[in-house]
Amino acid sequence: MNRRFIAYSIFVLCLMIFVLASCEKEPGEGGSASVVGKLFLQDLNSDGELKDQYFLPDERVFIIYGDNTIYDDDTRTHFDGSFQFKYLYKGQYTVFAYSKCDDCPSEIEPIMKTFEITEKGQVYDLDTLIVFD
Repeated sequence: MNRRFIAYSIFVLCLMIFVLASCEKEPGEGGSASVVGKLFLQDLNSDGELKDQYFLPDERVFIIYGDNTIYDDDTRTHFDGSFQFKYLYKGQYTVFAYSKCDDCPSEIEPIMKTFEITEKGQVYDLDTLIVFD
């Protein structure tokens, strides 16, 4: 009986380790990766010529986890236009901010960048999102 109990215990332990090791985390919060970037505004006059440009402070930036259809989280840019989303699992993400759009019915459109986190602890540099006013 003692051998049977030990063999059963080893089997259950191996099964638990296999199940836990094979669990694939979905994109989202809880990991150790992050994405950083900056939001840059190009202010155009009515003729479409550049009037002014600068990194945009205190503006909302959004993130979508995986293939979700609505945003999952948002943050505000710092004084220098920088932003960061922390604690991400491996997977695909989309970051976006809204930009003025004269030809759009709502007069705004999302400027999106899609990327993939491939490693734990990775810091993905999204570079610069350019929006217009």
